[in-house]
Amino acid sequence: MTLHADPELTELLEIGERIVTMAKQGGITVAECVLRSGRELSTRVRLDKPELVEEAAHRSAGLRVMKGKRVATTSTSDLTEAGIHRFVSDAIELADLAQEDPFAGPANETLLTDPSKAPDLDLFDPQGGNVDAVQAIAMTKAGERAARDFDPRITNSDGATFGRTAGGAALVLSSGFRGAFKGSYQSLSVVPIADDAEGKKRRGSYWTAKRFMDDLEDPKSVGEEAARRTLRKLGAHSVATCEVPVVFDPDAARSILGMLAGCIMGGAIWRKSSYLVGREGTPVASSLVNIKDDPLLPRAPGSRPYDGEGLASRKNIVVDKGILRTYLCDSYSARKLGRESTGSASRGGSAGVSCSTTNFILEPGTDSNEAIVKGTKNGLYVTEMMGFGFNAVTGDFSRGASGFWIENGQLAFPVSEVTISLNLDELWKRVDAVGSDLDFRTATASPTIRVGKMTVAGAGT
Repeated sequence: MTLHADPELTELLEIGERIVTMAKQGGITVAECVLRSGRELSTRVRLDKPELVEEAAHRSAGLRVMKGKRVATTSTSDLTEAGIHRFVSDAIELADLAQEDPFAGPANETLLTDPSKAPDLDLFDPQGGNVDAVQAIAMTKAGERAARDFDPRITNSDGATFGRTAGGAALVLSSGFRGAFKGSYQSLSVVPIADDAEGKKRRGSYWTAKRFMDDLEDPKSVGEEAARRTLRKLGAHSVATCEVPVVFDPDAARSILGMLAGCIMGGAIWRKSSYLVGREGTPVASSLVNIKDDPLLPRAPGSRPYDGEGLASRKNIVVDKGILRTYLCDSYSARKLGRESTGSASRGGSAGVSCSTTNFILEPGTDSNEAIVKGTKNGLYVTEMMGFGFNAVTGDFSRGASGFWIENGQLAFPVSEVTISLNLDELWKRVDAVGSDLDFRTATASPTIRVGKMTVAGAGT
């Protein structure tokens, strides 16, 4: 990966080095600076008329400093010489006021990677960053128009939105590490509305998102799929309370996987705020479940050449055939737990460090979505979940859901106004089918899964 060929990255690295040097001269033991620059565009069209066009550019810096075991973080968007001086002075003053933390410290220098040897993960698309407002509005109009023209039952629209972001990020550490890379991401979503026989408004949606413009789905196909998903909700109603198999489509399954991600973070483990405390090496899911965190996938949404502390990116096997193999740790949580970092650190805008996933993936199985539904005699097929009914400490899970009722292996009718519940620990252990349809639009990605039995609370008993 070439660091110096891009003027934007070169400038970020130079500013970072000035900030780190200034902090060290002010008596700071450790200085770590993260810098970001970028350009964003967001457009929204409703009923064929533009409602929103926002475009912005930004540059910012975050600084984490340590004086012995005292730690402070701060950030600024003023990168003038005077602004940088105030920024560094504030960080030094905050460090003097901070309380000592015996676990504070930078990453082990012997574990830092050489960023010049980091893999090129193909994360930046110049074409995406150059999409202007005229092009973006044309795409959103095409997507919404395709949805509205698809069927006369599509009577209204909640709009279509296109967004893109592109820019660079640099990390400069007083240990000598200096790395930078660029990335891009763009998305298009369409949200049609249909009237059903009872006069209710049914809203559906579909969206596409990728790092590269050429990998996005065509706006017309996005709009048509959004219309299909809206129309199939017509006539939705509740069902009687029961215990049945529940099939989660990739969007809903991704939400379930995201809950698990929060429970395997080193920070949650040392704080004892996860139901998975002390569970390494034990079954936490069925043998069909294999979960990895892999930042090294080319063009993937969560990929990166190194972590937020300068450690080489690496694939971590989190769950192997249902067995929990590791927690994900940054250096701080690793010290708290008496282990080494898994290269899972991320930095926020103020340069504070925490654990995070990258591409957090439930590995696909061999069954198609259709085969899983066909193999389910009666049950619920979930396409959407509402609410935030999850307790990470106990694993208790209960959320509103909508989707379709499965009868004799077929989607029989749309379902709404039900609640699904089961302890998350038991939910993962009851997974008895994993699909082949891995959905990679976001960094947390899952195929279709089926849970053998869950409580579905509906209109009656």
